[in-house]
Amino acid sequence: MKFSDFDFDKYFDFDKFKRNDFNFDNFDFKLNLKYVAATLGVFFIILGSAGFYVFREGNIIERSDVFIKVEVASGMRAKDIGALLEEKGVIGNSNRFWIMAKLRGDEKRFMAGKYNFHAGMKTEAVLNKLLVGEVSEKKFVIPEGFTVKDIAKRLNEEGIASEEVFLEKAKYFRPFDYIEKNDEAYFTAEGFLFPDTYNISAEATEEDILSLMANTFDKKLTEEMRERAKNTHLSIYELVTLASLVEKEARFKEDQPIIAQVFFKRLKIGMPLQSDATLQYLMDAPKEDVAISDTKIDSPYNTYQYMGLPPGPVANPGIDAINAVLYPADTDYLYFVADRDGHNHYTYSYSSHLDKVSEVR
Repeated sequence: MKFSDFDFDKYFDFDKFKRNDFNFDNFDFKLNLKYVAATLGVFFIILGSAGFYVFREGNIIERSDVFIKVEVASGMRAKDIGALLEEKGVIGNSNRFWIMAKLRGDEKRFMAGKYNFHAGMKTEAVLNKLLVGEVSEKKFVIPEGFTVKDIAKRLNEEGIASEEVFLEKAKYFRPFDYIEKNDEAYFTAEGFLFPDTYNISAEATEEDILSLMANTFDKKLTEEMRERAKNTHLSIYELVTLASLVEKEARFKEDQPIIAQVFFKRLKIGMPLQSDATLQYLMDAPKEDVAISDTKIDSPYNTYQYMGLPPGPVANPGIDAINAVLYPADTDYLYFVADRDGHNHYTYSYSSHLDKVSEVR
């Protein structure tokens, strides 16, 4: 049997060894002496072998300044990481790596990510790099409907970007002409930072992240979609603004084209959009239900008080919400209300709407 195949966890409690709480009071010295002797023999053989492997770097690998890219997945075991590092030529002895990680208590503290290593690195240097998360790339996920503030908060929490700097840059960030300059908009970047999963360089700045997300949006907005918007007399800015309302009002995809049609009808007949999503955008924290007093807030984002579209998008919509605006449902509904499960119910008249509100709320 190879040394690397031996299951140390089965025969030796590393955690108890590290805690120094091995209790001899619980040890049964009445056991058969041969068994005790055999057990102690195995123990010292293992300990001696472990010591040998701990202090032996293994195969000598010529040091190189060429980067070796290694991705450590979340939840990956120390033994598997060591084997991967040895396979790629970063270290010469995966067993040394594994045992040192065990004895130092590091095996569950490694940071996931993509790393740049060099060939022939010392085990200690590799362990330290994995512990501090000195990655070459960082990954983050932005869900559909996140606002600029939501994105900034998540990036800050994950140690990727400064929340304060990101918000400051987003105020005036408009890399494409279709992002209109509107002094009443909170963030010109709002709506144009595409929700997706991203991998970025660990050295990326806040502006780099904004550029990456905005460029992704630009690529996702196909020529067919742009032509459809033009044919329906919508600017890209209006399209994204409407799509952001649809994104925030509809929890389920099937509701999006219907809600889009309701908004189009209200705009056509000169009725305020009365979107709770625009009120929520004004608040520091979301509310389950907006109050009558909230509809009195004096802001161009308040679509209960101001006609037409708000100054800009109130979130960053996904493709489904954008397509819902480009291809709305064919209905005559004028009102909708969501129940506690997020499903919307539609009516034609205000009196019917009030009845439905009482029923589902």
